[in-house]
Amino acid sequence: MATSPETEHPVKAYGYAAGDTSGTLSPLTFSRRATGEKDVRFKVLYCGICHSDLHFIKNEWGFTTYPVTPGHEIVGIVTEVGSKVEKFKIGDKVGVGCLVGSCRSCENCAIDFEQYCPKQVLTYGVPNFDGTKTYGGYSDHMVSDEHFVLRWPENLPLDAGAPLLCAGITTYSPLRYFGLDKPGMKIGVVGLGGLGHVAVKMAKAFGAEVTVFSTTPAKKQESLVGLKADHFIVSKDEKEMQSVAGTLDGIIDTVSATHPIAPLLNALKAQGKLVLVGAPEKPLEVAAFSLIMGRKIVGGSNIGGLKETQEMLDFAAKHGITADVEVIPIDYVNTAMERLLKSDVRYRFVIDVANSLKAE
Repeated sequence: MATSPETEHPVKAYGYAAGDTSGTLSPLTFSRRATGEKDVRFKVLYCGICHSDLHFIKNEWGFTTYPVTPGHEIVGIVTEVGSKVEKFKIGDKVGVGCLVGSCRSCENCAIDFEQYCPKQVLTYGVPNFDGTKTYGGYSDHMVSDEHFVLRWPENLPLDAGAPLLCAGITTYSPLRYFGLDKPGMKIGVVGLGGLGHVAVKMAKAFGAEVTVFSTTPAKKQESLVGLKADHFIVSKDEKEMQSVAGTLDGIIDTVSATHPIAPLLNALKAQGKLVLVGAPEKPLEVAAFSLIMGRKIVGGSNIGGLKETQEMLDFAAKHGITADVEVIPIDYVNTAMERLLKSDVRYRFVIDVANSLKAE
């Protein structure tokens, strides 16, 4: 007989979960493991809402098992540490992002690329190494091996900083890895949503000249004035696109909807790099000559390892980078998901978990 979420572990937990493909979230009592010798337990204060949460609760990727408690942009304060924990103490501010486990021994783990470990354990909705399911940050507390817990910089706001644990590292990592982090480089950012607006801030902090590409002309003001981008291009306007042909060192493409990339490749200089961090449903079409004639590269990137994520948080704190957020109570979460589906948020919802989640 299957063990219920409420009884499979000894420590009672409370959160919001989806129970079927409707994606409707409602209160759930479940359980978390006892604090192991290398574990950190913390009270959840805030949790960002990522678009992948919406995909997951509706089983749009095809591997969701219910119930599922989402949330992988989690910040809080330590309440208990295991006997062999070295990096944290009770009262510390901490964060947990997209991963809570990896094998720690493969080639990728050995070079701090846990995000590419074939045995990685996502923060919610998948089997952990003990066979039980992981539950995310739309909940009252978390427990994780200290390796996957991040030290929170003292001057980084908890609420507006929470989305950096996904949106921040997803844009910081490709800028660093693909060498697009040098002052004076010309960088494009495609899409001005939860990822895109943070990408603009990261690239500007590296000293880049930033061009925003959007299909929405109304976003010009917020791009140039609000986010301090240097240029704004309406990507559906052929004349505007032609005006930037051959000018960019690199482009971070954050769009998850199907869109043409040939015009973006045309905007790159020779040796330019187009890096995908969004995930369109349909395969991309790339003409070979658009790459050959200029030795251009199409690459991809997915979050970052723990070492790099800590580096990103420290960088964000140093440069005053946060997400633009709308803080909500947890009982607003279903409305927030409906608004997220319509792109009706500038630019990230963050749940005030500590002040709004009350066990029944």
